[in-house]
Amino acid sequence: MRYRHIARIAAIGAAVALAAAGCSSSDSDSSSGGKACDLKIAFFGALTGSAANLGINERNGAKLAVDEYNAKNSDCKVTYQEFDSEGDPAKAPGLARQLVKDAKIVGVVGPGFSGESEAADPIFESAGIPTITPSATRPSLSTKGWKVFHRAVGNDESQGPAAGNYIKTVLKAQKVFVVDDQSAYGAGLADEVKKIVGSAVVGTDKVGADGKQTDFSATVTKIKSSGSTVVFYGGYYQNAGLLRKQLTAAGVTATLVAGDGVNDPGYIKTAGNAAAEGTILTCPCAPASEAKGDFVKNYKAAFNVDPGTYSDVAYDIGNMYLKGIEAGNTNTAKMQKYVNGLNYTGIANTYKFTDKGELDPSLVIVWAFKVTAGKVVPDQEAPKS
Repeated sequence: MRYRHIARIAAIGAAVALAAAGCSSSDSDSSSGGKACDLKIAFFGALTGSAANLGINERNGAKLAVDEYNAKNSDCKVTYQEFDSEGDPAKAPGLARQLVKDAKIVGVVGPGFSGESEAADPIFESAGIPTITPSATRPSLSTKGWKVFHRAVGNDESQGPAAGNYIKTVLKAQKVFVVDDQSAYGAGLADEVKKIVGSAVVGTDKVGADGKQTDFSATVTKIKSSGSTVVFYGGYYQNAGLLRKQLTAAGVTATLVAGDGVNDPGYIKTAGNAAAEGTILTCPCAPASEAKGDFVKNYKAAFNVDPGTYSDVAYDIGNMYLKGIEAGNTNTAKMQKYVNGLNYTGIANTYKFTDKGELDPSLVIVWAFKVTAGKVVPDQEAPKS
């Protein structure tokens, strides 16, 4: 009897050990129904700070993807984890080092901004953790040799020319003033616009980093003196809103054109409805309001707001990683190989990456949006030439 009792205990112990082993390591393919149960997907971007709205859009999209997945896989969930960078390149490296310590994380949605990407991506590269950014558009990010880097939208070499062509062919501007905030993103985008607009540029200026300058009177004076009918702003929505407000107060009626960093209701709130009216905002994305399936309805039900810029792209990125986990890519090396070979059709676009991590050029979309009656609404797909 004693022997049988000991044998029974040993058998039970072995069974428990096997069950635990089946769902304990991000380096294994075992778990409930062949899926890993203990893995994580991380979001890395601005959830606080002067440009937090853009990060929150993306965070919500990625979180919705994970929440929907877990509702269908309650026996074997994936954990979603947030890392709030505040969009600050100075804070990004420390946060990235914190992220890479967690061996359960097999993929990163982000970083969201170009400056923080330049600071954090070398750390992700050293750790071998794949990243897919929904919004960091500086072209040079794909030239660093980072194998983990992927971009789910077109870069500024697609958005900048599209904005420049809109200024030339739709607005037909003869005099254009170009301003940027000296950030990796803002300066890069402004440079691309200047290449297209060419001799129509009658003046340029640089302002302080987003959220750190409130008085734009010197820039307003230069713009007013130039006689420009269009002002292009490279930067984020907080500064752009203040600049537009002060331009209007000074009697400047030039149309403000800006990129995806300004494509946010926060711009209208800062500028005021009347001043913001008619502003043109570009984005290397399709309107989130026109995303496929039940995304818009489900997003609004989850967060009580309509999806914003890049919400749909981040949702697609989250689902890319989740499909990868379902397919047995249960560590970062496997996930990296999976993402490199991806050909995924989501609710916002189809995604396939070049060997440098760029979105396949045939899949790049650029839209122009217009501020109308206090809202950012789709205007037209931006002209390519």
